[in-house]
Amino acid sequence: MNPFAAKLKNFFGLRPQLSDELFDDLSDLLVEGDFGAAGAYALSESLRTLCEKERISSGEEARARLAQLLEEILRQAKPAPLELEPNKLCIILMLGVNGVGKTTSAAKLAELHRTLHNRRPILAAGDTFRAAAIDQLRVHSQRLGVRLVAHKQGGDPAAVIFDALEAAQAGGGDLIIADTAGRMHTKNSLVEELKKIDRVIESRAAGCRYLKYLVLDATTGRNALAQAEIFCQAVSPDGIILTKCDSSARGGTVFSLAEELKLPVIYLCTGETYGDIRAFDPRLYAEEFAGLI
Repeated sequence: MNPFAAKLKNFFGLRPQLSDELFDDLSDLLVEGDFGAAGAYALSESLRTLCEKERISSGEEARARLAQLLEEILRQAKPAPLELEPNKLCIILMLGVNGVGKTTSAAKLAELHRTLHNRRPILAAGDTFRAAAIDQLRVHSQRLGVRLVAHKQGGDPAAVIFDALEAAQAGGGDLIIADTAGRMHTKNSLVEELKKIDRVIESRAAGCRYLKYLVLDATTGRNALAQAEIFCQAVSPDGIILTKCDSSARGGTVFSLAEELKLPVIYLCTGETYGDIRAFDPRLYAEEFAGLI
């Protein structure tokens, strides 16, 4: 249980009887957990109304109902595109700013689909802005034993993706996982670059399964929502990979992503090894956030 979940558990546990003060204080606590102010107030009021209607009087009962309301918020997002269609080429475009863990997440996805779904991944080094990103992806490809398509630093990222598509369509693989540059999300040049890559894939991927995963750092709080808003305007992500889901992540931003942007979280990354990735479960996440488990 992370520190914020423990704090929420103690908040209800120390108040055996419900009161107006409890619901007011709950709003403040949810904001501390990276909820937006409006969302925190609305959730507190929904819980207050529900407790009155169902004659719930104890803090522990209220916390259990809070977890259910949290799950309902998460299910407002569009369905998460988890399944890759068998016998069909799939392209996954990794989006996100520098430092969120895109390159490592690309490697984790490659290993996940290689071992569990018998896919033949190709890693595409579409972040040509940083030489380190290309080198990092090359190391991952060697460790995992999967193919890498890469150009020199400073090359055209769309050309890298194009070559990866050519390689896959020639029988070299059935899953392309493409890294992209992550310069500051407010930079117009990055947005235009991503739009170009998106157009190249759309023009070449007829009959393929094409998914766009936005990678967000769970420890950045509300800043992750601001990043998501920018990327949604540029290329309409299908869902989110949430990285660094360790004890320092409070986690409330996920609910805003679902409620405000209708973006589902698809995977959670909890560590540095290739196996530290798991499919997102709305009920489990809501119960963990509320400190029930």
